[in-house]
Amino acid sequence: MASMRDNLASLSQRPAVWRPAAASWHAHVNALQVAPTMQDWLTNRASLTARLVARCGQFRVQKLEQSTALCLADEYAAIALPRRSKVHQREVLLRCDGEAMVYAHTVVSLQASATQWPLFSTLGERSLGSTLFNDPQVVRGALSYARLRASHPLLRRVRAVYPLAPSCLSLPARRSLFWRKGSCLLVTELFLPGILQLGASGV
Repeated sequence: MASMRDNLASLSQRPAVWRPAAASWHAHVNALQVAPTMQDWLTNRASLTARLVARCGQFRVQKLEQSTALCLADEYAAIALPRRSKVHQREVLLRCDGEAMVYAHTVVSLQASATQWPLFSTLGERSLGSTLFNDPQVVRGALSYARLRASHPLLRRVRAVYPLAPSCLSLPARRSLFWRKGSCLLVTELFLPGILQLGASGV
C-alpha cells in the first residue's frame, strides 16, 4: 500500500508533458475540423482585405509591431533559411467596425532588398494584402493550415492584445508564401472568433 502511495506521489510530482511550440501545418483544411463558415474564410484565395472591407462599414489595419526579430521554429524552413535566424517581421490586427477579426504575422528574410519588396518597411497601417494583390509581379504559393494552440508563440501574442475567452484554447490559422523578384515573404493569419459573425466570405 505504501509503495502504491509512493508511486502516485511520484507521478503527481512529474512535470507536465512538454508540447512543442511549432505547429503542424497541413495541405488540406479538413485537418482542422472547423465549421463550414470558418473553412470558407480559411480556403478562399482572394484578397482577405477585400473580403473584410466588403463586410463592414469601417475597415482598419492596426499595426502592432514591425521590427527585426528571431523567426519562429516553424517559419525558418518555409522561407528557405538553414536555421532560426533574425528576419523582418510585421504584426497587425485586421478590424471590422472596431472588432478584431484576423491577426496577421509576416516575416521576410533580412537578405531581401527594397527592390524586391519596395513598400514593406513603410506600410504603417496600410494593408499589406492590398499591396500584394495589386502587384502583378507577386505570385502566391499554396495555402497550408494549422490549429495553433496555447504553446504556440503567435497564440500567446494574440492573447496579449485581444481578450480571447478562457475556453478558447486554439485558433485556426493559414499561411502562404508570396514571391516577388526571387524573394519570398511568409504571411500567417489567425482567424479570431468574431469573423464568424460576418458569415461566409462569398468573394
